[in-house]
Amino acid sequence: MNPYIQSLRLRTLPLSMSGIVLGTGLAWRTASHPFGEWKGVLVFILAILTTLSLQILSNLSNELGDALKGTDTDQKGRAAYGLQAGTITEKQIKGMIGLFLALCILFGTALILTAFGIPISNIQSQISNILIFFVLGLLAMIGAVTYTLGKHSYGYMGLGDLGVFLFFGLLSTLGGYYLQTQTLTMEVMWCGIAIGLPCVGVLNLNNVRDMNNDRAHGKRTLASMLGVRGGKIYQTCLLVICLLIFICLGHWWVLCVTPIWTWHLWYIWTHESSELDLQMPVLMLSTLVVAGLGWL
Repeated sequence: MNPYIQSLRLRTLPLSMSGIVLGTGLAWRTASHPFGEWKGVLVFILAILTTLSLQILSNLSNELGDALKGTDTDQKGRAAYGLQAGTITEKQIKGMIGLFLALCILFGTALILTAFGIPISNIQSQISNILIFFVLGLLAMIGAVTYTLGKHSYGYMGLGDLGVFLFFGLLSTLGGYYLQTQTLTMEVMWCGIAIGLPCVGVLNLNNVRDMNNDRAHGKRTLASMLGVRGGKIYQTCLLVICLLIFICLGHWWVLCVTPIWTWHLWYIWTHESSELDLQMPVLMLSTLVVAGLGWL
């Protein structure tokens, strides 16, 4: 595989879209939803492009940060990414980070101005929304870059789970809904909390898999603090609570993924280390399915 494409970590992209897809789907079900108009469609497309750019930016920054700290020097059972394998230089990956920073700004600005600045006469009345979303976009870019990159990277302080929950779960869902309707409800907030939990589950699965390596290189993740058994209990709680929240909200369609998640949990309780990597795409794609069912 082309080392540049490999460093993008394309398999992580479905997960990053989950909050936007769910928030937009919930908006679709409201009477005030403008998705049938060209503006609503364009807002959705730009939101997807923005979140994909943020995810790739996070992936590239994560690769660089871990490489500089020596965390990824020896990952048994896992294919080496470009920088670790020596097929991409540090200068090249920094250039890629700069490119996706620019794309985040481009798509994010277009998204905000399309949602709140069309027609042009809306801009003055929507200035507070525009400023709020610009600040949220800036925070999202900072969060994507500083997960493992820099001296005070929060991924090395056990805060990665919180970052994923906020940016790819709660805020993504709320933002996707608000960009379409310019309103918020408690149901949307709870749905954002629910979809954020399996998103965190993907990170936790990754951290349980890499636990020994992370501990050896001073990377403190929540999983490394909980231990293998604790990390698996945590994984179980994340998925069960997600299901319960959706069921309590009356979204019984979530039961469609129950057999998949039951098998997923059985697998992680009966396998260890690099074997857990096989469950990453299972959880990512099933989480996107849950988000897509929100359109029903």
